[in-house]
Amino acid sequence: MLQGTSSRLRPYLQRKVVVKVSQLGDCYNSLPLHRTKTLHLVRHAQGVHNVEGEKDFTAYKSEEFFDAQLTPLGWEQVDNLHKHVHECGLDKKVELVIVSPLLRTLQTAVGSFGPGGDADGTNVTPLMVANAKYSNRSAISSITSPPFVAVELCREQLGVHPCDRRRSIWEYRTIFPAIDFSLIEDEEDVLWEADVRESRKAVAARGMKFINWLWTRKETEIAVVTHSAFLLQTLSAFGDDCHPTVQKEIHNCFANCELRSVVIVDNGLIGSDTSVTNYPGKIPSGLDLPSAAATNKHPEK
Repeated sequence: MLQGTSSRLRPYLQRKVVVKVSQLGDCYNSLPLHRTKTLHLVRHAQGVHNVEGEKDFTAYKSEEFFDAQLTPLGWEQVDNLHKHVHECGLDKKVELVIVSPLLRTLQTAVGSFGPGGDADGTNVTPLMVANAKYSNRSAISSITSPPFVAVELCREQLGVHPCDRRRSIWEYRTIFPAIDFSLIEDEEDVLWEADVRESRKAVAARGMKFINWLWTRKETEIAVVTHSAFLLQTLSAFGDDCHPTVQKEIHNCFANCELRSVVIVDNGLIGSDTSVTNYPGKIPSGLDLPSAAATNKHPEK
């Protein structure tokens, strides 16, 4: 369940949909904090396929854009998002970065949520090696960074478009040594099919499976770097009980390198988290009957 009311737009298109308390007319819902997670959703920066595909849609079917990487403009977008992440304090809050295992999302994730300093001349395993895929970028350090985990469930809509086909995992590991690829079972891409495009309904179902998987994680503040169609179809399942303005904020397409922060709620007890802030009280134990209950217990008085 995703509900909410929004705050003002922030620089670099960060939007936060607050769902701990939702307002629908005069109706409010109070939700236990440990039944929520904050997700910072990011669409990858501009890729070479975006540029050519906007000029000519058939370019999306070209092998030239297999596992498309970022353009120079895309890297500028990443640098600006990185600056925003540090200025608004997200770099201190995010406990985990989940990323789709495609080149453009991996580049966006490490550039946006990495610590900022380059890894040249250090002995620390870098998030990204220098000049990865001829990007002309310095190596990105993993010092002080949260864990980065690649997950196939949040990949782009599968099939037909070579830009959405991934490389072998061993190749990604050589480029992004500090990212954890252990959750990906198959070395080669067995999900992408050359002549079958995944339906929107299937993408939405995969998105819900991804959300349910998130509840198995202990982290409560998570960045997810993924793709336009995946975000659009996943979020389409939420917000029907919200004000139309909030629905629009949830359901609008993401711009390249846009970040939106949302809070999801575990209504079905999928997760097993217990509160770290709740306190039972009555220690030491004593009489504590509230006045309303006392009235019912002693109506004659």
